[in-house]
Amino acid sequence: MQLIKDQQIIENTWQYIADNDELKTGDISVSFARWQADKKQLMAHDGKLGIRMSTTDSADELANDLEKFQLIELDFPDFADGRLFSQAWLLRGRYHYQGEIRAIGHYIPDQVFYLARVGVNAFSPKVAEELPDIIKKLKDFTVNYQNSIN
Repeated sequence: MQLIKDQQIIENTWQYIADNDELKTGDISVSFARWQADKKQLMAHDGKLGIRMSTTDSADELANDLEKFQLIELDFPDFADGRLFSQAWLLRGRYHYQGEIRAIGHYIPDQVFYLARVGVNAFSPKVAEELPDIIKKLKDFTVNYQNSIN
């Protein structure tokens, strides 16, 4: 499936590996819990490594390991739950994470401009038909009244 990264539509080369599934080669992401449980094995993985964060996971707990990840997925459980906005800001602003931060799950196109302001640079919508709307929404406003990560 396609996604948006740095305001461009690209192919997704990453595969999420569920906690009970066998690891595969290539670019993979795993849950925060799996990272904590299988860190040594994952460090030897052949391919790029990403982590999927939920609203209950902490960027603070991940801070010492950030250089090991090329992707951080923020899994939004509900469009009204804004806790991952704060995690994105912490990853970019406090911990200076330079890799890809990708919004997945239940966010809506109207939120992407604000997600970009806190450091999210990639968006994986549920349906491909939302891709053009998301790119358009990233340019909703030309004047900002507060500081941002970007």
